[in-house]
Amino acid sequence: MSALEQVLDDLATETQVLDDLVAGLDEAGWRTPTPAAGWDVGAQVSHLRWTDTAATYAATDKAAWDALVLEALADPDGFVDRTALAGAHEPALLQRWREGRAALAAALRDHPPGERLPWFGPPMSPTSMATARFMEAWAHGLDVAEALGVEVAPTDRIRHVAHLGVRTRRFALGLHGLVPPEEEPRVELVAPSGELWTWGPDDAAQRVTGPAYDFCLRVTQRRHRDDLDLVATGPDADRWLDLAQAFAGQPGPGREPRS
Repeated sequence: MSALEQVLDDLATETQVLDDLVAGLDEAGWRTPTPAAGWDVGAQVSHLRWTDTAATYAATDKAAWDALVLEALADPDGFVDRTALAGAHEPALLQRWREGRAALAAALRDHPPGERLPWFGPPMSPTSMATARFMEAWAHGLDVAEALGVEVAPTDRIRHVAHLGVRTRRFALGLHGLVPPEEEPRVELVAPSGELWTWGPDDAAQRVTGPAYDFCLRVTQRRHRDDLDLVATGPDADRWLDLAQAFAGQPGPGREPRS
């Protein structure tokens, strides 16, 4: 199985987990507030549907993609909230999300090898785009599960989120006007299965260690750093964990500490 097919397979599984959570909801269930301020369950799914469509446009329809970019530039601060809330009450939201997921997978499979897709952050390969979509589905799925009071067990599929979190270090620091250090940090994370995942040189002075699940919560800004069992060694690693962000767009406010 190719790297792209592996990510798409895991993405299909992860989105189905969320699909199963929302498929039987009544109207009140769809209106359940989530930990994202101002977003109910419907807004979370609406956001995923919209970004799947945007990614499909990026892969297949330059004119439609360019129109989305212009729309985002016209309202950079409110664009994400506005598009999520606009579709939150669509009667056919669930079906449109399902259709959009299938269309995106087909578009990424058919995309010319070696050709990158434009995005709101750096351009991405089809595999990287699928990885980004996995990260979004996982993170927003956590919000929905928490809202509905459902415990979702971590799986090793989160390696895609961890990998993206490591790869976006320079991007995240740049968003805050910082020049990223040239030296790559060493990242050592313990997977839900107990396996050790590593990135970066063995002898790096800057290091981040801890549970992979906690790292994924941090880079998706689903938990405050104070609530996580992550250790940063060195000032550069420490600064990165404060500002880590695996998603495109402006830095978010993050979540308040729970403890």
